[in-house]
Amino acid sequence: MASLISCPHCGMRPKEEFMIRGDAAPVRPSAMASDEAWHDYVHLRNNPRGRVREHWQHVAGCRRWLLVERDNLTHAVFSVADAAAEGGQ
Repeated sequence: MASLISCPHCGMRPKEEFMIRGDAAPVRPSAMASDEAWHDYVHLRNNPRGRVREHWQHVAGCRRWLLVERDNLTHAVFSVADAAAEGGQ
C-alpha cells in the first residue's frame, strides 16, 4: 500500500509526489551574523529520532511548500499545513 500525504490544497496524494527539503527548525541568521553562526546554520544539523517538523514541496501537484510533522522512525504523518500560512516559507 502506498503512503499517502494529505495536501491541504490537493487532498490525499501519494508521497512520491513530494520532495523533502528537510528540518523546519533551523532559523536563518541575519546577514550580519558571525561566520560561526553561518557555519553552524549551513553545516550542522541535529538528527533527532522520532517526531520532527519538515519542509516538503508538492512538486507533482500544487507546488506549494508544506510543513509536515511526522515520525522519522515509523514515517507516520501527524499533520500537514501550508508553510506560508504557518509563517514557515
